[in-house]
Amino acid sequence: MIFDVDTDKPQDECGVFGLYSPQPTDVAWLTYLGLFALQHRGQEAAGICVSDGEQFLVEKDLGLVSQVFDETRLDRLRLGSARVGIGHVRYSTTGSNLRFNAQPLTVRTNKGILGLAHNGNFVNAREMRQEMLDDGVIFQTTNDSEVMLNRVARLAKLDIVEATARAMRDLRGGYAVVLMSKTQLLGFRDPNGVRPLCIGQREDGAWVFASEPCALFAVGARLVRDVAPGELVWADRTGLHSLQVIPDHRQTACAFEWIYFARADSTVDGAEVHDARVRMGERLAREKPVEADIVVPVPDSGIGAAIGYSRESGIPFDYGLYKNPYAGRTFIAPTQEARELKVKMKLSPTSAVRGKRVVLVDDSIVRGTTSRQIVQLLRDAGATEVHFRVSSPPIKHPCFYGIDTAARKELVASTHTIEEIRALIGADTLSFISEEGLRGAIQGPGVCLACFNGEYPAGVPLENDVNKLALEV
Repeated sequence: MIFDVDTDKPQDECGVFGLYSPQPTDVAWLTYLGLFALQHRGQEAAGICVSDGEQFLVEKDLGLVSQVFDETRLDRLRLGSARVGIGHVRYSTTGSNLRFNAQPLTVRTNKGILGLAHNGNFVNAREMRQEMLDDGVIFQTTNDSEVMLNRVARLAKLDIVEATARAMRDLRGGYAVVLMSKTQLLGFRDPNGVRPLCIGQREDGAWVFASEPCALFAVGARLVRDVAPGELVWADRTGLHSLQVIPDHRQTACAFEWIYFARADSTVDGAEVHDARVRMGERLAREKPVEADIVVPVPDSGIGAAIGYSRESGIPFDYGLYKNPYAGRTFIAPTQEARELKVKMKLSPTSAVRGKRVVLVDDSIVRGTTSRQIVQLLRDAGATEVHFRVSSPPIKHPCFYGIDTAARKELVASTHTIEEIRALIGADTLSFISEEGLRGAIQGPGVCLACFNGEYPAGVPLENDVNKLALEV
């Protein structure tokens, strides 16, 4: 297993953005700004599609938004009368990290050219893809998003709204999708609301669909509402429209949106992310108290919960770890020594921990590799005790809905007791928040806790295991 300090977390999924303007505007630039705000959701690839009703232009590549879209590349997308566009930032949860898997995906159909950007996973994509292959359909990528796009394209007798609604009924899993034609923007969400999608509007009347409200605010739009689970919305020259395609489903939004994925300034399904993280820390302090001198977050993911733990416990909060803002995912460390040095390049202890009993707060433990090294960093810096507190329950099961967790055998909590994990990471004590405490802290809709308890609300693939390369046949 190749270790990277960033991959000892459930990996960011993807981010989607779409805009429809009733009058010509700089759609490419606005989409770029929206994707920049969603960069935390995926750092492997980025792409933008735009149309002025006649032309349909696409630019995408591997890399961060700022790396893919320089001024030259943005200028190629600047149609003088553009009205509609979509964008995508990708972390690969199905399919390799190769350029042909970058999104948005496009296809020529009897409905004209269509473009699609997708966050999530379809759990029955493999079976549907095989059926299409047997019928002679040609696939250009190895990600499950193309299954949805081809399904819409094959429903030739239906208009784009009807075809999309039919495809929504056929595919299962957790997903949020934006889809565009030359004249329309569509957005839709899985019937359990596992993956997020919201609607905003700019003062000039433009409609915006995005994974998180932070992308709306980046383009000067106000949050109107979230797309409901199982709902299809679309914007065109006549305004915003809605169809509840799949009614009567219990919402089970992904708990990790509040634990880790969403930006701290976002609101997901009516629940403020930062406030939820602070409440997680408060609940954790009540459930798992400890005598200590200082509360230290693992930056940046543990900050909100550490604030809450400090407030509830009365133990002072301080930054005991410095995170180098310039240390990105720049290289693969080939040896154990190099791997340890890579962690030290990203994180280093401050003098705040010297001679102190430390409560170290993080959002999750996946394999435990990074946690062990962080604990050792604090001990080497003079911490007398390290008490590890985690604002999520133990991760024991893989995710099938768009989060790239490890295979179950690689999840340390699936093969070790909490006491064994404590010994593995070298902490004096180790405690996790309870499922009940997590639900209470989020204070939002019903949540999916499948990675903690194995109860999958939106189904599982036929082969009940994580394999992001399953469609590479």
